[in-house]
Amino acid sequence: MLPITKITCLMLLAAIAASAQPRRPNILFIAVDDLKPEIGAYGSRIAKTPNLDRLAASGTAFLANYCQQAVCGPTRASLLTGMRPDYTKVWDLKTRMRDMHPDILSLPQYFKSQGYTSQGIGKVYDPRCVDDETDGPSWSVPYHKTKDAYFAAEYGKPAVGRYQHPDNRTAAERYAREAQEKGLSKAATNDYVQEKVKPAVESADVPDNAYADGANVLQAIDILGGLAKVSSPFFFAVGLSKPHLPFVSPKRYWDLYNRQDMPVADYTTMPKNAPPIAMHNSGEIRSYTDISPLIDPATEKGYGLTLSVEKQRELLHGYYAAVSYLDANVGKLLRALDSLGLQENTIVVLWGDHGWHLGDHNLWCKHSNFEQATRTPLIISAPGLKATRTNSPSEFVDIFPTLCELTGLPIPAHLHGKSLVPVMKNPRHRVKEYSVSQYPRSGNTFETQRLGYADSKVMGYSLRTDRYRYTVWMGDGWKSWMPYDASKHISTELYDYHQDPGEKANHAGRPAMAAAQKELQGMMEGYFRSQVHQ
Repeated sequence: MLPITKITCLMLLAAIAASAQPRRPNILFIAVDDLKPEIGAYGSRIAKTPNLDRLAASGTAFLANYCQQAVCGPTRASLLTGMRPDYTKVWDLKTRMRDMHPDILSLPQYFKSQGYTSQGIGKVYDPRCVDDETDGPSWSVPYHKTKDAYFAAEYGKPAVGRYQHPDNRTAAERYAREAQEKGLSKAATNDYVQEKVKPAVESADVPDNAYADGANVLQAIDILGGLAKVSSPFFFAVGLSKPHLPFVSPKRYWDLYNRQDMPVADYTTMPKNAPPIAMHNSGEIRSYTDISPLIDPATEKGYGLTLSVEKQRELLHGYYAAVSYLDANVGKLLRALDSLGLQENTIVVLWGDHGWHLGDHNLWCKHSNFEQATRTPLIISAPGLKATRTNSPSEFVDIFPTLCELTGLPIPAHLHGKSLVPVMKNPRHRVKEYSVSQYPRSGNTFETQRLGYADSKVMGYSLRTDRYRYTVWMGDGWKSWMPYDASKHISTELYDYHQDPGEKANHAGRPAMAAAQKELQGMMEGYFRSQVHQ
């Protein structure tokens, strides 16, 4: 842990240096919930994402980018502090990062200390993993809450915060009356309604700002207008919730797609020879009211969730519609930058907090160390740098030092990541040879109603190189800050993406892979050694 005095001195020295510099570039920091790299700029043949593609065409698209843990709270705490989950100790959706490290330095907090105006709106941190002020130390002004005035007046705010279709609104009102007749409290009434009205998809013929993301973006544009008038540079974080479940978006975005074209996964079983602990039971999506009646014990496999092809296509349709809705909202932000004359001196960063399983391996949601859960989009557009695409490995912990270098600020020495600026200048350059993700599991073979929560008995560490994914599952509460103990190593996975891009077989232990496995184990132990003194 970096002592408070060292952090304070670092901030002071950097602030003195900053005062002698010309105006630094602004930062528009766009966080997206559950967006996997299923966008046009990353090669999707289905997704319609012209605005994301435009952003990628103006900056660097990191095609081999990975999150540190595939669930909202931990990945965001890690990204926003530049520190891995075993340092933040945020592995679930209930631990507050400053309860673990009161003096931890966040990315917006650091930029605030360097003379930036730091503001935010929407889901940037996971609110369950920070204080009630959405991490008060990070912001120059109180964190913005979406004002009612930005929602479409003729519809009002969504029912239970999510739904606008008349059928869902009517049902929500009916169940609210039932709850009140039962004498339930306001909080209990809300819970009661959400137990009854919680479909995983919704298509409603409403304007964009009938939903929270559309209202958020309208308010964000007004905030940008105010930031354009201040003399100091700004760090403005805008969090967008879609395509997170439920897959709700205005009908116009559903109309962009033909449901029969939806790419249902062709491999829906556990990888051959994979340890059961690598899997989960898709607990998050099971809680939705249009999913639970479809669960048939006769078709359950003991992992993931078996759904009919028809239902899978509906979910896929909803996901892609939500991605296009997100794209439209990003487009509004980019056009606002242009119209305010901010584009020439603003760095734009867009990231999806983790990937998402869409039926592959019979899995839905995130919560794994597989490719579909850990690979994420990262696009950085910076003034003066040419647009490019790169397959050089990158991780979310690299964003903090990258933004420091792009703005000419000192890079705090304690950060776990590396600046990606050399890669932005030369896409063939490499600042690292692999990325590392991790995910906790309980001691049970299969989990029930996981919803992202986990204890700390077992942790899977997954190392991704250009060709391989090598995962070791460590038991007895072992963590990467401890000296490596082979006796705690309980399971191993090895996937070869050159020969098996769909992760259909775990090759760990095969004689033909012995040399590769030995090398990868050496790399993993080297990574562990690098973490012992962090």
